[in-house]
This record gives sequence, C-alpha cells and structure tokens, in this order.
Amino acid sequence: MAKVVAGRMSADIEGDFVVFLIGMRFNRPWRVAKNVFAFTAMPRMLNYLRKHPEAGLLHAMLAIGPDGPVVIQYWRSVEQLEAFARDARAPHHPAWKTWNRLIGYQKPYVGIWHESYQVKAGQYECLYGNMPRFGLARAAEHVPIERKGSTAAERRGVTAG
Repeated sequence: MAKVVAGRMSADIEGDFVVFLIGMRFNRPWRVAKNVFAFTAMPRMLNYLRKHPEAGLLHAMLAIGPDGPVVIQYWRSVEQLEAFARDARAPHHPAWKTWNRLIGYQKPYVGIWHESYQVKAGQYECLYGNMPRFGLARAAEHVPIERKGSTAAERRGVTAG
C-alpha cells in the first residue's frame, strides 16, 4: 500500500500536458471472447508504454466505474499520444485493426470511448489531503500546497482583482 502523505499537497508540472481518459463497456457480457479481447488490449499497451517512456506517457491508473473500466492517463503532449496511436510498431495499431475486424461499430458487443484534454501550462488545480501520491502528482512533482497557493484560484494562477 502506498505511503500516506499527511497534510495538504498539490502537483506541479512544467509546461503543457494531456489528460486522456479511455474506457470500455460490456454491452453484451455473455459474449465472452469479444469482451476478453477488448479487456486485455489495454494492459498490453500500458506495459509497452511503461517500457518506452520516450513515447510520452507520464502516468496511468485504472478505475472501475459503474459502466466498466476506465484508464486515466497523463501524457506529455497530444502529439505523442497521437503518434503512439498511429505507430504500426506499437501495440495500439494492431489492437485497433483487430478491434475493427472482430467487433467494429456494427457489432455492439463491447463499447469503447475516449476523451482527451489538452491542459495549458499552469491552468490546472490539484489538492490531495492525507493521500498517497496520486493522479497528476504521480505524473509530475508532488509538492506542499503552500508552493502552489492556499486557494484553488491561486493554484490555477488566478490573482485577486
């Protein structure tokens, strides 16, 4: 279990970054083979990315939502995220081809979704109270709250007036 850091902390990252959310939903849970393919593709991609930090992934974490698994990813740039998606030598490209062959959009056994958000330098805010290093603080520097500001507005770089 990760070590809890007592008190209030924040995250500090230099420059722009990307938050990428990707998930899936088992629309037809009884279609086991289709679901297994979709469920096992992401761990292969994440293992590859952990071994290739130059690809740009800063951190990823899995969450289980009411509709299925979600992976929260932090990337250095949208260009690196898109380059990974298009790279025929990386695992996303063959997984995408297999997805289209086995499932695609005509056979709704499994649903997939993703969202990406480009975050400009300094235009984010984080607070972690009595938490282990988590989220953006795992992708960036974990810093005492005083370094970023005591209010959410201060942490986003907004000044009074």
